[in-house]
Amino acid sequence: MPFLGRSISKLPAPSLPIGNVPSWAVLSLLMNGLLFITLLALWREPSDPKPSVLPEAQASVQSIDTAFFLPEVGEVRRLNYQQWVTLLQDEMDAMVAKNPDHLTILLGDSLSLWFPTELLPGRRVWMNQGISGEQTQGVLDRLSVMNAAEVDTIFLMIGINDLIWGQSDEQIIQNYRAIVETLSQQHPQAQIVVQSILPHGADAATWESRDRLIALPNSRIQAMNESLKTIAADHGAEYLDLYALFSNGEGNLRPDLTTDGLHLNREGYLVWRSAIALYSQLELQP
Repeated sequence: MPFLGRSISKLPAPSLPIGNVPSWAVLSLLMNGLLFITLLALWREPSDPKPSVLPEAQASVQSIDTAFFLPEVGEVRRLNYQQWVTLLQDEMDAMVAKNPDHLTILLGDSLSLWFPTELLPGRRVWMNQGISGEQTQGVLDRLSVMNAAEVDTIFLMIGINDLIWGQSDEQIIQNYRAIVETLSQQHPQAQIVVQSILPHGADAATWESRDRLIALPNSRIQAMNESLKTIAADHGAEYLDLYALFSNGEGNLRPDLTTDGLHLNREGYLVWRSAIALYSQLELQP
């Protein structure tokens, strides 16, 4: 999808008379403005069963042919958890052999796993290390998969499945802190970006375990995000707050950005993509 004539990754850094306004407030305003522009572009764009690929994302994807192998749906259903880990290890080994510049990892659960390849921002080589249904303990246990990789940036989003399936806040925070600590030790030169947990659709959700979503207040997710922000600050990691971009006036996941009240549709991934691109432009070191 053309971004109103210009790629966000090529936009010059903004020059604003911000005075003493905190950087987080400026970033929040910019991201909300970007969300408005993105949704306006979506509204203007005619329906297309094969949406065009963003030029910079296309260049990134074509730069390495091992990135983002995802099994077909039938094959996915036959893979158990350990087989998924083995698959990700094999993909990572192939990537390490090529040793690309600006290797960037998406690490997390199904929300990361199903991020459309063609929507990922350019100027990076992306590697998907998401597993459907993943929880914080699972991520912690498989971090060694990335040990040999020279990683530029790691975008981490994990925790919603822990909350859905009854893990305590204390255990989630403990696991999350261990994940960030381990990543910092394994990849001292990498930029680690802790991404906030997204809201869910509450009563409007149609996900198969809808009752579990309804039992999980979005206010608890917001409180957990505050803990994740603290963990990031304590370990020199970045924190990308996505919650406000995906929530409506009631604090629930916006129905126009989701397929079932938990997972994202293409428009949802476009919003996420725009947030990553803008955050990378403004906050991350080149």
